[in-house]
Amino acid sequence: MTDHKMKALLIGIDAGCLPVFDRLIEDDVIPNIQSICENGAVGPLSSQIPPWTPSAWPSMYTGVNPGKHGTFGFVDYDGYDWHVVSADHVREHAMWTLLEEHDLSSVVVNVPVTHPPDEIDGAIIPGFIGPEHPDSHPTGILEDVMDEIGEYRVYPKYERDDQEWTDSEKMDEYTSLVRMHGEAFRYLEGEFEPDFGFVQFQKTDTVFHEFLGDWEKVKQVYAETDRQVGKLLEECDAEQVFLASDHGMGPYDKQEFRVNEFLHDEGYVETTQGGKGMPSWNPIRSQLREGENEETWEPNIFERFAATIAKHGFTASRVGKSLRSIGLDSLIKPYVPDNVARTASEQVDFPASTAYMRARVELGVRINLKGREPEGVVPKSEYEDVRSELIDLLKGVQTPEGEPMFETVAPREEYYNGEFTESAVDIVTVPKDFEYFISAQLLGEQFGPPTEPWNHKLDGVFAAMGEGIDETASLEDAHLYDVAPTIMAAMGIQYSDRMDGRVLPVVDDIGATSYPEYGDELERNVSDEEVESRLADLGYL
Repeated sequence: MTDHKMKALLIGIDAGCLPVFDRLIEDDVIPNIQSICENGAVGPLSSQIPPWTPSAWPSMYTGVNPGKHGTFGFVDYDGYDWHVVSADHVREHAMWTLLEEHDLSSVVVNVPVTHPPDEIDGAIIPGFIGPEHPDSHPTGILEDVMDEIGEYRVYPKYERDDQEWTDSEKMDEYTSLVRMHGEAFRYLEGEFEPDFGFVQFQKTDTVFHEFLGDWEKVKQVYAETDRQVGKLLEECDAEQVFLASDHGMGPYDKQEFRVNEFLHDEGYVETTQGGKGMPSWNPIRSQLREGENEETWEPNIFERFAATIAKHGFTASRVGKSLRSIGLDSLIKPYVPDNVARTASEQVDFPASTAYMRARVELGVRINLKGREPEGVVPKSEYEDVRSELIDLLKGVQTPEGEPMFETVAPREEYYNGEFTESAVDIVTVPKDFEYFISAQLLGEQFGPPTEPWNHKLDGVFAAMGEGIDETASLEDAHLYDVAPTIMAAMGIQYSDRMDGRVLPVVDDIGATSYPEYGDELERNVSDEEVESRLADLGYL
């Protein structure tokens, strides 16, 4: 402990939300998180569309919508091909670069989409959107951390479907990762004595995805997360403590809706056999965990063979149906690599289609527009007519229960503004109450059981306590974009006038000011070698 006092500490709890917190509090699992909520102002934090990690965390730490910072999902598109995203795709200044303009230092640990790191006064160890051994700032700091705490990793050692690992061993991995991230931050906070600290805990989200909402496993992960939060509160002397999440988490009790299957039936999507398939985490998960530098995924010899025979009718879905009919599908599946199944599946023929869903996390439909897409088929003169026709068609989709499938079907301009809006889907489709799982896969039927019984909800959580915080303030209508301007105002710093958020009433709004445009004097200095090593993670696609 030193006499240094951090001005603000932001604790990121991926997928944290009040319904989950309330249940954990009833089970007496999160006393330290409970103390933040009870001793400060707390309320739901509405996420953006789409409410997924690779777009939402950049929106939080920049304070702008994806149309301004440019990251909409786990992948960025070059025509019909895709490559995984990195911090280079986030083209707006993060809080820590703006704070540096005022001679304020930062320590940032395990925050998604921060690889390669900004060069700032302080330290950054990137998290979820980066390789296992990420380039960190300053050079050599990751090795220092590992020397100090013994081990540091971003990802579990095992493959998600690895049958050789028991659930108990997997949970040990989860809790170890949470511990490492907390310990790394506390070590760096002591070394750098920053004005601003930001540490993020990711496994509070992935435990729901991997273990399908198993509550005992959720409690194990949150218990360790809360223990780390307690140590942060005890050892990091912060004037103000903030807790925020990128979205919520909850059960999906309704059907899965396969948008491309619907568009295929309506004549907008054409299909093909073979290829590398839709964007997915599976093809690059092993490389990423092993620290290999991959920007995209290309099929190997076995996967290309699967794609070839698929063109002759031997698709994964067709073989799967045959195995199910004789009761062997569950026995065979563990021995068939995910990538082979992907390339042997029926897929969207993007160049030949009028409109399609590129990836489910984008929550929308993209039109194959001439002059924008490499082989666009829809003339610009027909764009608005096609979009209006599709909006009306999608608004009319009903679930098997006879309910509207979508809460909102709208032009993208209602959600995004900025120079990168053109990279967004043309039509935003928001499922009703986020109870219906949206899929981009072609599986023969429009509806089916949800791929995951637990997934993202729109409302996350925001809490604030400490010096100068109005604990009685209402957080009604708090939004993800509000986090950055609120924390900057709490630190006595004017936020950027490009931010889309407002200062929440927990602190006084001291106003906005202009900062250099991104790409000017605050631009990160990234070498060619670092650009070539950009990596990312497609965990939910």
